[in-house]
Amino acid sequence: MDLSIVILNYKTQKLTRQCIKTVMLYEPAVEHEIIVVDNDSGDGVEEMLRKHYPEVKIVQSGRNLGYAAGNNLGIRQATGRYVMILNPDITVRPGSIEAVIRYMDEHKDIGMVGPRLVKPDGSVDESCYRFPGYMIPIYRRTPLGRLAAGRRALDHYLMADYDRRMTREVDWLLGAVLVVRRSALLNVGLFDERYFLYFEDTDWCRRFWQAGHRVVYFTGAEMVHYHERLSARGSWFTSLFRRSTRIHIGSCIKYFRKWGKSGCLRGQESGSGPDGRPRVSKR
Repeated sequence: MDLSIVILNYKTQKLTRQCIKTVMLYEPAVEHEIIVVDNDSGDGVEEMLRKHYPEVKIVQSGRNLGYAAGNNLGIRQATGRYVMILNPDITVRPGSIEAVIRYMDEHKDIGMVGPRLVKPDGSVDESCYRFPGYMIPIYRRTPLGRLAAGRRALDHYLMADYDRRMTREVDWLLGAVLVVRRSALLNVGLFDERYFLYFEDTDWCRRFWQAGHRVVYFTGAEMVHYHERLSARGSWFTSLFRRSTRIHIGSCIKYFRKWGKSGCLRGQESGSGPDGRPRVSKR
């Protein structure tokens, strides 16, 4: 088996169906399987799958385990030499999956790849970042981000200086689409289940780097992301009272307790190679 595609469903039956539909419409020219983990949604996703996509494996969690533990259930069922974490709000484009697999086959030292993501209107979606320092969540959630220091820090974190038409190594990739090499996964381990939602992708990428596996943003493959940041709706003050925001803050605290306040890779500037220049990967 070349590829196991893991899709985590939580009250997203329609998106999950659309996601699977596009995978099958542009069926990858690699041996693959699709595994859907249902986080106790109660939205009828299992019945839908059995009716329309009986070949898809379904795993029931029994309760809402969150992003990390839910995806881990699917990863444990995976048999492919690569595992793709694919959010339901993603639609693939023709040839995108094969392009990622081919690229990773050609670059054996890469542990994780994320494709270029675009929004439905075709504009680039932010999906690669530098590791955050402890002030980044504060700058992103409060008016402090409008100050000169805040803008500089956010531009650095969001890689505003980076041309996203270029394939390159990055600190971390958004968990909407991640393709990982099984051998690297066995070395690094699964998602850290202490994170219910948010920061589990940042943490995972950091562990890949720590274990010596490259993390690459790959522009040779493109997918569409129908994403909305639930924790960022409304004003900064009203957002503080939402459950999603409280979960986000809790994950943030766990992350910095684990890794410390510094957002940099040990011995180098975040987002740069040992010589201080951007880490660029050949296509």
